[in-house]
Amino acid sequence: MSVYKLKPSCKDYLWGGRRLADEYGKEYDGDVLAETWELSCHPDGPSTIVNGPYAGKTLEQYIEAAGKEVLGTNCRRFRDFPILIKFIDAKQNLSIQVHPDNRYALKNEGQYGKTEMWYVMDAEKDAFLYYGFKTEISKEEFARRIQEDTLLEVLNAVPVQKGDVLFIESGTIHAIGAGILIAEIQQNSNVTYRVYDYGRVGKDGKKRDLHIEKALAVTNRVPLIKSKSSYPHVADCDYFTVDKLNLDGRMMRRMEGFVSEESFVSILILDGEGTVSCGGQDEASDDDTQVSYKKGDSLFLPAGSGAYVIEGSCDALLTTIREKAAPVRIGIDIGGTDTKIGLVDVHQKLIDSVCIPTAAERPVQEVIRTIGETALALLEKNGIAMDQCVGAGIGVPGTVDRKNGVVRYSNNIRWEEVPLAQEIGKYLPIPVEIANDADCAALGEAVAGAGKDCSDVVMLTLGTGVGGGIILDGEIYEGRGIGGSELGHMVIVENGEPCTCGRRGCLEAYASATALKRDARRASGRDLEPEEIFAMAEQGDAVMKTVVDAYIRRLGLGIVNIVNIFRPQLVLLGGGISRQGETLLAPLREIVKKECFGGEKGDVPEIEAAVLGNDAGMIGAAGLL
Repeated sequence: MSVYKLKPSCKDYLWGGRRLADEYGKEYDGDVLAETWELSCHPDGPSTIVNGPYAGKTLEQYIEAAGKEVLGTNCRRFRDFPILIKFIDAKQNLSIQVHPDNRYALKNEGQYGKTEMWYVMDAEKDAFLYYGFKTEISKEEFARRIQEDTLLEVLNAVPVQKGDVLFIESGTIHAIGAGILIAEIQQNSNVTYRVYDYGRVGKDGKKRDLHIEKALAVTNRVPLIKSKSSYPHVADCDYFTVDKLNLDGRMMRRMEGFVSEESFVSILILDGEGTVSCGGQDEASDDDTQVSYKKGDSLFLPAGSGAYVIEGSCDALLTTIREKAAPVRIGIDIGGTDTKIGLVDVHQKLIDSVCIPTAAERPVQEVIRTIGETALALLEKNGIAMDQCVGAGIGVPGTVDRKNGVVRYSNNIRWEEVPLAQEIGKYLPIPVEIANDADCAALGEAVAGAGKDCSDVVMLTLGTGVGGGIILDGEIYEGRGIGGSELGHMVIVENGEPCTCGRRGCLEAYASATALKRDARRASGRDLEPEEIFAMAEQGDAVMKTVVDAYIRRLGLGIVNIVNIFRPQLVLLGGGISRQGETLLAPLREIVKKECFGGEKGDVPEIEAAVLGNDAGMIGAAGLL
C-alpha cells in the first residue's frame, strides 16, 4: 500500500516568523510564514500529494478518486474530512480568541466548530500562552474588560517548554504567545472568534476585525479543570487520537505499526530523518510504498494499508480516528400528518422521542427547519452533545434517491426534488442518510423488533395504502434504481379495482385498509372501520365474514408471490390491520403453507405481526447509519 507525502498550504499571517521555511524546509518565497497546513482538506488551504499515482492532486481529490474507504470505518460518522493538522510559528503574540462548538458554528458559520490540541515543539525562554481564565467571571465583566482593554488581567498565563501538550476544547479562550513553535491537531474548521488583538493592523492598514458578540455567546467563563490523562496517548477525544513516537536511532531505531480498516494514520515528523515503508517485499522499491522522511514532513497512510515500518531517528506525532464513545443516532420518521423524532442508542433502544405536526402545506425549508430545530431541542433536553451523535437517518414517504439524499417525489407531503440530506445538514452537522419510510419501518423491525433474529425479512404495512420493505442480509434492498421496492403495486387481479398508482388490480387496491372499508361499504351500505369489520365477522355476521375472507385471500395471494420471489425467513405485517393478531395471521399462514412453491417441503417463512408500532420508523431510520 502507498505512503503519501504531503505538501502543505502556507499562510502568511502577520504574527508569523520564518522558522518553518528556514529550519523545516518549507517551500515558501514570502517574508512571513506563520502556518503550514500539513494535513488538510479544508477549502481555505488544502494539502497536496507529492508522490505516487495521485501526485499533484489535493488530499481531497485523492479521497474523491480513491473512495472514502481510505479514511476508515471510524470516519463514516463525519460529514467531511475530520481533522486539520498544522505547524504554527508564533514570532509575535497571537490574538486572544475562542472557537465555537459544532452546533453554534454550523448555525452561524456554515461549518464545524473547533476542538484542538497543541504540542509545543520549541519555546523561547520565559515563553507563555493564554489558556482559560484565572477565576470565574460574568458575561458582563467579560464584555466590560474587552471594552476597557483589561482582559489580559483575568486570563490564565501558562509558561511552556518543549514537549508540553495542551488540549483546547471549543469554548476555551486561548492564545499562543510569542516565541513558541507548535504542532496543532484540530477539527477540520477555520472558525475563530477574535476577542483582543493588541491594537494591530492588517495589510490594509486597518485594525483587524473582532468578533465580540459571538465570542460572548460561546466562551466558557470558568477556570479550566486540568483534564484527566489521555495515557497511553498524548491526546484522545472523539475527533482524534494522537500518539508520540521517539526513535533515537540507536537503542530504538525501528517501529512496526499496523493500519487497520478502521482509520487512516497521519505521521507528522517533528525532528529526525529515516524511512517509512508499507507493503510486502515486492513493493518495497516503489516510490509510494517506501518514502524517506525528514524534519517537518507530513505522511498519510490510507486505512487498510496493513503493516508499516518506521526506521531511523525521529520525534513524530501519529494521529488516528478512534471509534465514537457511547454514540447516539437521530431517527426521523416524516409522515403526511406527523413527524416523529427519536434518539437511538447502540442497543437500538429509543432514549427519548417526540412527535410534531408535519404541516407539509408550509414551504419545504420551513418544514425542514422545524424538524432540525426539534431534533436539536431533543438532544438538549436529554443532555446529549451534538458531538455524541454519529448521524441522522430520515424516513420519507415516496420516491427517494438515497445515494444523493434527495426526495424525488412524495405525494403525501407534496415534495418534489428536495435535497433533504443537504438541507437538514444546515441544522445537524453530522452525516445524514435518507430512505423510504416503509423501508425504514422494515429495518426497524429487523434490527430491534419482531425480526431482530433474522437477516432476511419482508414487511408489509397495511394502512391507507400498502407499503413494503425488504431486508436482505440485514440491509435494505432497493435494486439498482431509486425509490425502493413497491410491493403494494404488484397486480394480483387482472383488470381489477383501480389503484392510486393509476393501474388496476394492485395488492394495495385489495389489501389496504381503504380497500377493506370500500368492500364493506359495498356489501352493507355502511361506513365501517377495519376493527368493526373484523369484529362483526368474528361475531357471525355472514356479510362481513365474506368481506374479511376475501380480504385475507387476496392478502395471502400477495404474500405468496413475495415469498416465492424473495424467500425471506420472516414476513411481518404492520399498520392498523395487523392489530387483528391471530384472526388475521392464522389463515394467512395456512395460505402460504399451501400455495408457496414447494409447499411444506420448501422453506416456508413465519408470518408475524410487527411489534414496534410507531417506533419502528424512527429506529429503522437511525439504523441507516
